Amino acid sequence: MKKSLKQMVTFATIAALSVGGLTVYAQEESTETESSATAEVLEDSQDEEATESGEESSETSEEAETIEHSIEMINNDEEVIGTADFTQDAEGLVTLHIQLENLEPGEYGFHIHEVGLATAPDFEDAGSHFNPTDVEHGEQSETGPHLGDLPNLVVGEDGTVDETIEIEGVTLDAEGENSLQSVDGTTLIIHTGADDYTSQPTGDAGDRQAAGVIFAPQEDSEYFEADDADSTEEESDAETSDGSADAEAGTEEEATEESTEDSEESAE
Repeated sequence: MKKSLKQMVTFATIAALSVGGLTVYAQEESTETESSATAEVLEDSQDEEATESGEESSETSEEAETIEHSIEMINNDEEVIGTADFTQDAEGLVTLHIQLENLEPGEYGFHIHEVGLATAPDFEDAGSHFNPTDVEHGEQSETGPHLGDLPNLVVGEDGTVDETIEIEGVTLDAEGENSLQSVDGTTLIIHTGADDYTSQPTGDAGDRQAAGVIFAPQEDSEYFEADDADSTEEESDAETSDGSADAEAGTEEEATEESTEDSEESAE
């Protein structure tokens, strides 16, 4: 009887320990499961943040690499006849979208010229074609075309133009190779005749009927011209300075005369 009682106590103790072990194990397993789930949530959250950050970075990079530049085109009478919109995409390709009106129907030579000036009525100060690679004019020449050679512009019967042209080999980036932002600047010119893509040096395209400065000459260019506004401001400052100097001189003269009079009265 004593032996049986002792065995029962032993079995009960073993059972309690066993049950306790199962309980502890269950708690540990539950804790590990919760930790694992939390880690997965954190990883998913970090992945989403990394993806969003990457997309934002990509968008920012694309925006930074895209360059846009728009100009007005004028005719020989200095009347605005339209616009020319330049765009450089993320891959570096420059595209020109030109929209014009009030032109005579026909086909006309169309070029980028090497100086950023366009003084009506003849636009001769725009210089010759933009040709930084020093080759012959025209796509049908042996070494050409110039980088400034563009396809002939076709004006419809209604006197309008709406065309998009890809310009290879140039850039709008001031630091890039063959940049239209050269030291001397660049100008877009429409001629009075068609370019035959062969004749040197300009394709026998005739005179210049319209123009638009793409980029003006920079300060270290021989063609650089100060803005009229700057010149007017400088003249105004000079006049103000002269006026102030005259006023100061007059005040000093008056003070000298008064001092002399006081001295004479004291002497008397």
